[in-house]
Amino acid sequence: MSSTTLTAGGPPRAAAPPAAPDAVPLRRMLAFMAMVFGMFMAILDIQIVSASLAEIQAGLSASTDEIAWVQTAYLIAEVIMIPLSGFLARMLSTRVLFTLAAAGFTASSALCATATNIDQMIFYRALQGFIGGGMIPSVFAAAFTIFPPSKRAVVSPMIGLVATLAPTIGPTVGGYLSHALSWHWLFLVNVPFGIVVAIAVWNLVDFDKPNLGLFKDFDWFGLLGMAAFLGSLEYVLEEGPLDDWFDDDVIVVMTVILVIGALLFLYRAFTAKQPIVDLTAFTNRNFAFGSLFSFIMGVGLYGLTYLYPVYLGRIRGYDSLMIGETMFVSGLAMFATAPISGKLSTKLDPRVMMLMGFTSFALGTWLMSGITHDWDFRELFVPQILRGFGLMMAMVPINNVALGTLTPDKMKGASGLYNLTRNLGGAVGLAIINTMINDRTALHYDRLAERVRWGSQIAEDRLSQMAASLSAGGLDGSNAAIGQLTSLVRREASVMAFSDVFLFLTALFAGLCVMTVFIAKPKSAVKADAH
Repeated sequence: MSSTTLTAGGPPRAAAPPAAPDAVPLRRMLAFMAMVFGMFMAILDIQIVSASLAEIQAGLSASTDEIAWVQTAYLIAEVIMIPLSGFLARMLSTRVLFTLAAAGFTASSALCATATNIDQMIFYRALQGFIGGGMIPSVFAAAFTIFPPSKRAVVSPMIGLVATLAPTIGPTVGGYLSHALSWHWLFLVNVPFGIVVAIAVWNLVDFDKPNLGLFKDFDWFGLLGMAAFLGSLEYVLEEGPLDDWFDDDVIVVMTVILVIGALLFLYRAFTAKQPIVDLTAFTNRNFAFGSLFSFIMGVGLYGLTYLYPVYLGRIRGYDSLMIGETMFVSGLAMFATAPISGKLSTKLDPRVMMLMGFTSFALGTWLMSGITHDWDFRELFVPQILRGFGLMMAMVPINNVALGTLTPDKMKGASGLYNLTRNLGGAVGLAIINTMINDRTALHYDRLAERVRWGSQIAEDRLSQMAASLSAGGLDGSNAAIGQLTSLVRREASVMAFSDVFLFLTALFAGLCVMTVFIAKPKSAVKADAH
């Protein structure tokens, strides 16, 4: 039968071809792109200040202990909002929640730039993190709800790239902005983009409808328990390594609050009519293992984003711009790997892709275990490429395995939990890394000090040479030489501690290679109703 239609007073006209069954309307594509950019801003701001804390500290006349809270406040607030966002999206709709989050994030970013003291900055950063945290899970939920399985090869690499690239290039972007302009622009840069995102999402997003009836069953006790649990956990993990853990009274008190909050949260999660967080998604085996993998990926992602700037600043003496330029290699590797990962996700078993990613990451950290005090851009080049390649190759299949087989009614809550595991992995990883650096530096310092004690011919010869050189400059050669040798021992002890941390990360990701056998290959993704 001919595919034609008759028109009044005219010749037959060919009928429009039927729309492809998996076609996604342009409106929804544009809406999703706006949401992805909003998520990029929220994740970027976790690390954008990491390479520029010294400039912010000087600008606000803050102490070393106080300035660390510029990052900690953001993380604590964000980690509370991320799991809460699933319930809020069901109650308010994705459109309303994301628009409010984008607008609030933009306003709080502007407030951060106006801060005149450290107390204001900490409050505004907490506000920024809490509001911005509502954007992150919404993007993951939208990706696996509105796009059919045939489009996952494009969508999954996009959100995987944002989730890994944003924190990785955060120090780079922050370094450039603070060096070229001022630290205020670390926050002001969000304002024009945030306004565009809020307007675009409000006008384009139509994925779902609000269910305001959920508000009458809102679990306030569950929210209180979750906030106490996650907020205290983040505080303990951030401050514990700095305050000798349970030797500090505040850490002990926060740990008690953590335990009580966790018990209240779990009780309400299983007994409330409408729990804040739906934990039943963990009964899905692939979601449970995908979340575990996401947790450990968070350790590697945020751990190395922290380690590289610390090494480059503390050992090499780099400023924020130099740190950013050095770390940009990983971002380029991720960007280049994203389309490759998407293409391979349609052809390879996801477990094979995970194995490739974990192996690449482990190889990169193993190469870094040979680090010395004079490693520079050239020595860090290959490990950073392996890191970027490994993260992208693993993140895409982990996203697909964890979220790709969940039903649409589970997706919003599960997306919040899944993103929470990555952030908690980063918090736990940083706590372990900081503790290892402190403990292993002290251990290596003691061992090295034993070798350069009086009576060691090599040490005495080196001291004599240094004293003679320093005396020629008019200094007290003996005392100056001892001080300089002590500094050298501390530096080498720190470098050896970095090496130990890289070996720990190598073992961790080698273990993930083994754990891939427990993942069940998804037979087919659940196709969501797009209406």
